[in-house]
Amino acid sequence: MRKTSGALAAFLALAAVVMYLTATPASAAAIRIMPLGDSITGSPGCWRALLWNRLQSTGYTDIDFVGTLPPQGCGVAHDGDNEGHGGYLATNVANQNLLPGWLSATRPDIVMMHFGTNDVWSNIPPATILGAFTTLVNQMRASNPAMKILVAKIIPMNPSSCAECGQRALNFNNAIPAWAASTSTAQSPVTVVDQWTGFNTATDTYDGVHPNAAGDQKMSDKWYPALVNALSGVTPTPTITPTVTPTTSGGCTATYRNAGQWQGGFQGEVTVKNTGTTPMTGWTVRWTFANGQQVTQIWGGTLSASGANVTVRNESWNGSLAPGASTTFGFLGSSSGTNTAPSPTCS
Repeated sequence: MRKTSGALAAFLALAAVVMYLTATPASAAAIRIMPLGDSITGSPGCWRALLWNRLQSTGYTDIDFVGTLPPQGCGVAHDGDNEGHGGYLATNVANQNLLPGWLSATRPDIVMMHFGTNDVWSNIPPATILGAFTTLVNQMRASNPAMKILVAKIIPMNPSSCAECGQRALNFNNAIPAWAASTSTAQSPVTVVDQWTGFNTATDTYDGVHPNAAGDQKMSDKWYPALVNALSGVTPTPTITPTVTPTTSGGCTATYRNAGQWQGGFQGEVTVKNTGTTPMTGWTVRWTFANGQQVTQIWGGTLSASGANVTVRNESWNGSLAPGASTTFGFLGSSSGTNTAPSPTCS
């Protein structure tokens, strides 16, 4: 009788464990959110830190801010990954096909986009900028057909060097809602977030363009309800770990392009191409600056520099190149005048 009771107790205990494991769901993958834009988003973009911590404190903890760029300070603990590329134009990102690589590396479920400030500064027509936005949205949907996209009316502009920028920004913002309405779909909605209204360049920026602490708070407050609404009903994209076959053979080339230049600085881009007949699993690009230039920010590569000598190695997500395939990394640099283009080598 004691043996029977012991066996029954063991069986009931095992059944309870099985029922618990069956009834307890596995923890869901975090919802990935990409902050996308220029320096207002990324340098250092402290509105992201405020937004992250507000989400955490209000129960939205199963999220992951994603991007190929690391955090840049703010003095507040937060998930600082982002896609805020200082100096970038939305039109250039679209024309140069840069976004697909960033999407492939991070696989976002939601994109928060505050983009177009540099395009407006460059006097690019609103229709052209929104045409680039359409390209970016199509690329987002190619990455994730259910992508939820938050597009900001950009904050006001009043830089000392561009008296017309304020009106240009207003003209651009006024065109966004109709574009969003025509671009939005039930599966992949485009939501306009009004970062313009209530924002004052005199009190909310430190230079007429970039937000100060007060501006960061206002931007965070505007993003929060729209992002909370977007988080409802999102099914996280499953994580896929690719299989990579190592190889030590093959060759590559590195081609430099000056993507823009201004007093005291410039933007460079390097395209790395696998010219061999077998896949590559990593690359290293090297060059020597001739005029004392220095790299101040880089994306799509890992930098090490010693004086004029620069070495850039692949990131974890863009080192694998099939024969004939290519990838691009970019950087911002400082210069004191003459800016001779470097001649990079690749190995």
